[in-house]
Amino acid sequence: MRLSPEGLIVVLTGAGISAESGLRTFRDQDGLWYEFRIEEVATPEAFARDPAKVLDFYNQRRRGLLAPEVRPNAAHLALARLERSWPGGVLVVTQNVDDLHERAGSRRVLHMHGELLKARCLACGAVCEWRRDLDLESRCPACGTVGRMRPHIVWFGEIPFHLEDIEEALARCTLFVAVGTSAEVYPAAGFVDRVKALGRACTVELNLEPSAKSHCFDDRRYGPATRVVPAFVEELLAEIGGSREQQGSAVRDRRSRGPDR
Repeated sequence: MRLSPEGLIVVLTGAGISAESGLRTFRDQDGLWYEFRIEEVATPEAFARDPAKVLDFYNQRRRGLLAPEVRPNAAHLALARLERSWPGGVLVVTQNVDDLHERAGSRRVLHMHGELLKARCLACGAVCEWRRDLDLESRCPACGTVGRMRPHIVWFGEIPFHLEDIEEALARCTLFVAVGTSAEVYPAAGFVDRVKALGRACTVELNLEPSAKSHCFDDRRYGPATRVVPAFVEELLAEIGGSREQQGSAVRDRRSRGPDR
Protein backbone atom coordinates (compact mmCIF):
# COMPACT_ATOMS: atom_id res chain seq x y z
CA MET A 1 0.00 0.00 0.00
CA ARG A 2 1.52 3.28 -1.15
CA LEU A 3 -0.04 6.38 0.42
CA SER A 4 0.89 10.02 0.40
CA PRO A 5 1.81 11.06 3.95
CA GLU A 6 -0.12 14.26 3.32
CA GLY A 7 -3.43 12.46 2.83
CA LEU A 8 -6.14 12.34 5.49
CA ILE A 9 -6.90 8.99 7.13
CA VAL A 10 -10.44 8.34 8.39
CA VAL A 11 -10.85 5.44 10.81
CA LEU A 12 -14.33 4.12 11.61
CA THR A 13 -14.41 2.11 14.83
CA GLY A 14 -17.10 -0.13 16.27
CA ALA A 15 -17.64 -2.19 19.40
CA GLY A 16 -15.03 -4.75 18.36
CA ILE A 17 -12.16 -2.37 19.13
CA SER A 18 -13.27 -2.06 22.76
CA ALA A 19 -14.18 -5.70 23.40
CA GLU A 20 -10.64 -6.54 24.51
CA SER A 21 -10.81 -3.70 27.03
CA GLY A 22 -13.54 -5.59 28.88
CA LEU A 23 -16.61 -3.88 27.38
CA ARG A 24 -19.41 -6.05 26.03
CA THR A 25 -20.36 -5.68 22.40
CA PHE A 26 -23.98 -5.39 21.30
CA ARG A 27 -24.39 -7.78 18.37
CA ASP A 28 -22.15 -10.75 19.11
CA GLN A 29 -23.66 -13.98 20.44
CA ASP A 30 -23.17 -12.85 24.04
CA GLY A 31 -23.87 -9.20 23.22
CA LEU A 32 -26.14 -6.83 25.06
CA TRP A 33 -28.93 -7.04 22.49
CA TYR A 34 -29.31 -10.74 23.28
CA GLU A 35 -29.99 -9.85 26.90
CA PHE A 36 -32.03 -6.66 26.45
CA ARG A 37 -34.66 -5.80 23.87
CA ILE A 38 -33.75 -2.72 21.85
CA GLU A 39 -37.36 -1.55 22.01
CA GLU A 40 -37.25 -1.52 25.82
CA VAL A 41 -34.02 0.40 26.48
CA ALA A 42 -32.70 2.15 23.36
CA THR A 43 -35.49 4.15 21.71
CA PRO A 44 -37.17 7.49 22.45
CA GLU A 45 -40.43 5.60 22.90
CA ALA A 46 -38.89 3.36 25.56
CA PHE A 47 -37.66 6.42 27.46
CA ALA A 48 -41.08 8.04 27.29
CA ARG A 49 -42.76 4.84 28.46
CA ASP A 50 -40.36 3.78 31.24
CA PRO A 51 -37.58 6.33 31.83
CA ALA A 52 -36.40 4.65 35.03
CA LYS A 53 -35.70 1.39 33.18
CA VAL A 54 -33.80 3.14 30.40
CA LEU A 55 -31.77 5.22 32.83
CA ASP A 56 -30.88 2.11 34.81
CA PHE A 57 -29.67 0.34 31.65
CA TYR A 58 -27.29 3.20 30.86
CA ASN A 59 -26.27 3.61 34.49
CA GLN A 60 -25.04 0.02 34.39
CA ARG A 61 -23.13 0.69 31.17
CA ARG A 62 -21.59 3.85 32.68
CA ARG A 63 -20.49 2.06 35.83
CA GLY A 64 -18.93 -0.66 33.71
CA LEU A 65 -17.01 1.89 31.63
CA LEU A 66 -15.66 3.55 34.78
CA ALA A 67 -14.54 0.25 36.35
CA PRO A 68 -10.79 0.36 37.15
CA GLU A 69 -10.05 -2.70 35.01
CA VAL A 70 -11.46 -1.08 31.86
CA ARG A 71 -8.74 0.80 30.01
CA PRO A 72 -7.57 1.45 26.44
CA ASN A 73 -6.04 -1.53 24.72
CA ALA A 74 -3.24 -1.82 22.16
CA ALA A 75 -5.60 -1.01 19.28
CA HIS A 76 -6.72 2.30 20.83
CA LEU A 77 -3.11 3.18 21.61
CA ALA A 78 -1.98 2.37 18.08
CA LEU A 79 -4.57 4.72 16.55
CA ALA A 80 -3.51 7.49 18.93
CA ARG A 81 0.09 6.92 17.85
CA LEU A 82 -0.98 7.09 14.20
CA GLU A 83 -2.69 10.42 14.83
CA ARG A 84 0.46 11.84 16.43
CA SER A 85 2.70 10.64 13.61
CA TRP A 86 0.73 10.89 10.36
CA PRO A 87 1.42 14.24 8.63
CA GLY A 88 -1.90 14.42 6.79
CA GLY A 89 -3.98 13.92 9.91
CA VAL A 90 -6.17 11.15 11.30
CA LEU A 91 -9.85 11.42 12.17
CA VAL A 92 -11.47 8.70 14.27
CA VAL A 93 -15.21 8.34 13.67
CA THR A 94 -16.54 6.00 16.32
CA GLN A 95 -19.85 4.25 16.77
CA ASN A 96 -18.82 3.56 20.36
CA VAL A 97 -20.14 5.55 23.29
CA ASP A 98 -17.09 4.87 25.48
CA ASP A 99 -14.16 7.27 25.94
CA LEU A 100 -11.33 4.80 25.35
CA HIS A 101 -10.03 6.58 22.25
CA GLU A 102 -9.65 9.78 24.24
CA ARG A 103 -8.05 7.98 27.17
CA ALA A 104 -5.54 6.46 24.73
CA GLY A 105 -4.57 9.92 23.50
CA SER A 106 -6.63 10.44 20.33
CA ARG A 107 -7.70 14.07 19.99
CA ARG A 108 -9.70 14.10 16.76
CA VAL A 109 -12.66 11.85 17.62
CA LEU A 110 -16.27 12.17 16.46
CA HIS A 111 -18.79 10.14 18.47
CA MET A 112 -21.59 9.64 15.97
CA HIS A 113 -23.73 7.66 18.45
CA GLY A 114 -23.12 9.90 21.46
CA GLU A 115 -21.11 9.55 24.65
CA LEU A 116 -21.92 7.56 27.75
CA LEU A 117 -20.13 10.00 30.04
CA LYS A 118 -22.34 12.90 28.97
CA ALA A 119 -25.98 13.78 29.65
CA ARG A 120 -28.39 16.07 27.83
CA CYS A 121 -31.20 18.19 29.23
CA LEU A 122 -34.51 17.88 27.43
CA ALA A 123 -35.60 21.23 28.83
CA CYS A 124 -32.77 23.47 27.63
CA GLY A 125 -30.68 21.22 25.37
CA ALA A 126 -27.48 21.61 27.39
CA VAL A 127 -24.94 18.77 27.13
CA CYS A 128 -22.70 18.23 30.13
CA GLU A 129 -20.15 15.78 31.48
CA TRP A 130 -21.85 13.13 33.61
CA ARG A 131 -19.96 10.35 35.42
CA ARG A 132 -22.56 9.38 38.04
CA ASP A 133 -25.96 7.69 37.83
CA LEU A 134 -28.86 9.47 36.14
CA ASP A 135 -32.29 9.23 37.76
CA LEU A 136 -35.66 10.95 37.74
CA GLU A 137 -34.40 13.46 40.32
CA SER A 138 -31.28 14.49 38.40
CA ARG A 139 -30.98 18.25 38.01
CA CYS A 140 -29.67 20.00 34.91
CA PRO A 141 -26.47 21.92 35.80
CA ALA A 142 -27.31 24.55 33.18
CA CYS A 143 -30.98 25.44 33.76
CA GLY A 144 -31.76 23.71 37.07
CA THR A 145 -34.69 21.68 35.74
CA VAL A 146 -35.26 18.42 37.61
CA GLY A 147 -36.18 15.13 35.94
CA ARG A 148 -35.39 16.09 32.34
CA MET A 149 -31.90 14.64 31.96
CA ARG A 150 -31.28 11.81 29.50
CA PRO A 151 -28.15 9.98 28.35
CA HIS A 152 -26.34 11.78 25.51
CA ILE A 153 -26.82 8.71 23.34
CA VAL A 154 -28.27 8.36 19.85
CA TRP A 155 -31.13 5.92 20.21
CA PHE A 156 -32.63 3.85 17.42
CA GLY A 157 -34.81 6.12 15.33
CA GLU A 158 -32.68 9.21 16.05
CA ILE A 159 -30.22 10.94 13.72
CA PRO A 160 -26.52 10.30 14.44
CA PHE A 161 -24.30 13.23 15.37
CA HIS A 162 -21.63 14.96 13.23
CA LEU A 163 -22.86 13.66 9.87
CA GLU A 164 -21.84 16.80 7.96
CA ASP A 165 -18.31 16.71 9.37
CA ILE A 166 -18.05 12.99 8.65
CA GLU A 167 -19.26 13.43 5.09
CA GLU A 168 -16.69 16.15 4.48
CA ALA A 169 -13.88 13.96 5.83
CA LEU A 170 -14.96 10.96 3.76
CA ALA A 171 -14.95 13.11 0.65
CA ARG A 172 -11.31 14.11 1.03
CA CYS A 173 -9.65 11.14 2.75
CA THR A 174 -7.10 8.99 0.92
CA LEU A 175 -7.42 6.03 3.29
CA PHE A 176 -10.58 4.73 4.96
CA VAL A 177 -10.17 2.06 7.64
CA ALA A 178 -13.01 0.23 9.39
CA VAL A 179 -12.08 -1.42 12.69
CA GLY A 180 -14.21 -3.78 14.76
CA THR A 181 -17.56 -3.01 13.20
CA SER A 182 -20.30 -5.41 12.09
CA ALA A 183 -21.34 -3.13 9.19
CA GLU A 184 -24.99 -3.76 10.05
CA VAL A 185 -25.97 -0.30 11.31
CA TYR A 186 -26.49 2.59 8.90
CA PRO A 187 -25.38 5.16 8.06
CA ALA A 188 -21.95 3.97 9.24
CA ALA A 189 -22.27 0.71 7.27
CA GLY A 190 -22.55 2.76 4.09
CA PHE A 191 -19.39 4.83 4.60
CA VAL A 192 -17.25 2.41 2.60
CA ASP A 193 -19.69 2.66 -0.32
CA ARG A 194 -19.50 6.44 -0.18
CA VAL A 195 -15.71 6.39 -0.22
CA LYS A 196 -15.56 3.82 -3.04
CA ALA A 197 -17.98 5.87 -5.15
CA LEU A 198 -15.66 8.88 -4.93
CA GLY A 199 -12.80 6.72 -6.19
CA ARG A 200 -9.91 8.50 -4.48
CA ALA A 201 -9.27 6.48 -1.31
CA CYS A 202 -7.97 3.04 -0.44
CA THR A 203 -10.28 1.07 1.89
CA VAL A 204 -9.20 -1.43 4.55
CA GLU A 205 -11.19 -3.62 6.94
CA LEU A 206 -9.55 -4.68 10.21
CA ASN A 207 -11.88 -7.01 12.05
CA LEU A 208 -12.11 -10.17 14.09
CA GLU A 209 -13.96 -11.76 11.16
CA PRO A 210 -15.43 -10.57 7.85
CA SER A 211 -18.22 -8.03 8.27
CA ALA A 212 -21.40 -7.78 6.24
CA LYS A 213 -19.57 -5.33 3.93
CA SER A 214 -16.19 -7.07 3.77
CA HIS A 215 -16.45 -7.55 0.00
CA CYS A 216 -16.44 -3.76 -0.47
CA PHE A 217 -12.93 -3.24 0.90
CA ASP A 218 -9.69 -3.22 -1.10
CA ASP A 219 -7.75 -4.89 1.72
CA ARG A 220 -9.01 -7.11 4.55
CA ARG A 221 -7.14 -8.30 7.61
CA TYR A 222 -8.67 -10.42 10.34
CA GLY A 223 -7.82 -11.23 13.93
CA PRO A 224 -8.06 -9.62 17.38
CA ALA A 225 -7.99 -5.82 17.25
CA THR A 226 -5.05 -5.73 19.64
CA ARG A 227 -3.01 -7.62 17.04
CA VAL A 228 -4.19 -6.45 13.62
CA VAL A 229 -4.53 -2.72 14.36
CA PRO A 230 -1.02 -2.18 15.83
CA ALA A 231 0.48 -4.24 12.99
CA PHE A 232 -1.33 -2.16 10.37
CA VAL A 233 -0.31 1.12 12.03
CA GLU A 234 3.28 -0.09 12.20
CA GLU A 235 3.15 -0.83 8.48
CA LEU A 236 1.82 2.64 7.66
CA LEU A 237 4.39 4.44 9.77
CA ALA A 238 7.24 2.33 8.43
CA GLU A 239 6.15 3.32 4.94
CA ILE A 240 6.37 7.04 5.59
CA GLY A 241 9.53 6.54 7.59
CA GLY A 242 11.06 4.84 4.57
CA SER A 243 10.00 7.65 2.25
CA ARG A 244 11.56 10.19 4.60
CA GLU A 245 14.76 8.16 4.63
CA GLN A 246 14.81 8.18 0.84
CA GLN A 247 14.28 11.95 0.82
CA GLY A 248 17.08 12.40 3.31
CA SER A 249 19.38 10.17 1.26
CA ALA A 250 18.68 12.20 -1.87
CA VAL A 251 19.52 15.43 -0.03
CA ARG A 252 22.78 13.92 1.26
CA ASP A 253 23.68 12.77 -2.27
CA ARG A 254 23.14 16.25 -3.67
CA ARG A 255 25.27 17.76 -0.94
CA SER A 256 28.07 15.28 -1.54
CA ARG A 257 28.10 16.18 -5.26
CA GLY A 258 28.47 19.85 -4.46
CA PRO A 259 26.67 22.71 -6.28
CA ASP A 260 25.29 22.08 -9.75
CA ARG A 261 27.35 23.58 -12.56
